[in-house]
Amino acid sequence: MVDGFAFADLPDDVIGLRYPLPRLAAAIRSGGLVRIVAMGSSSTAGRADVVPFPHWLEMYLRSATGNARIDVINRGRGGEEADKELLRFDTDIFPLEPAMVIWQVGTNAVFHRQDYDIDSIAADIETGLKRLCAEPAKMDVMLIDPQYVTAMLLDDKADLSERMVKLISEKAERAGVNLFHRWALMRHWHVHNDISFERMLDPTDPDKLHQSDASTQRFSRGLCDTILKAVASAPAT
Repeated sequence: MVDGFAFADLPDDVIGLRYPLPRLAAAIRSGGLVRIVAMGSSSTAGRADVVPFPHWLEMYLRSATGNARIDVINRGRGGEEADKELLRFDTDIFPLEPAMVIWQVGTNAVFHRQDYDIDSIAADIETGLKRLCAEPAKMDVMLIDPQYVTAMLLDDKADLSERMVKLISEKAERAGVNLFHRWALMRHWHVHNDISFERMLDPTDPDKLHQSDASTQRFSRGLCDTILKAVASAPAT
């Protein structure tokens, strides 16, 4: 049920962006076609019983701006991590010439920790950001860090999750790109809004990894609001 999340906080001091989004702002202000590419794993791709965040983000952005030509193109692929996503940049991102790329990353490196080296994935994220931020690309870039859910806190994964979140933050800061702090936002919901993991999790997911439909929708609302604030702060060109 979505109504249980209507009062979940979306605090600026948790999810506010550090930088404006000038290329997205220019595209929106033009009133023409606006492309945003969402790259990531299963929490971007979505599950059969959960509407993924790119769908909600597109709907919210179109409604808020009055521009029905904003397309949030979903390039999520379940089970992938930065190493494999890098290989898709030339087919799934650059040919589309988006005004903005949202890269959700880091979850599978923790969840499938036996298959990954965290430092290697962090290096792949840094490589990816350099490619996305290269001048010919001419796109705004945002990272989204992992979800704060049961599967990311069990056994020895809690410390690894915190380390992954820290590494993503460091890579975003070094590249000068925005980071949407999903981990911190969901932790805020759990700690300060007293929202249980059961309500934040997809009830059909035995791994306790994926967000529920309501949680995903509220996260998408926060993402939209945060993006629009960054767009508003971008100077007109």
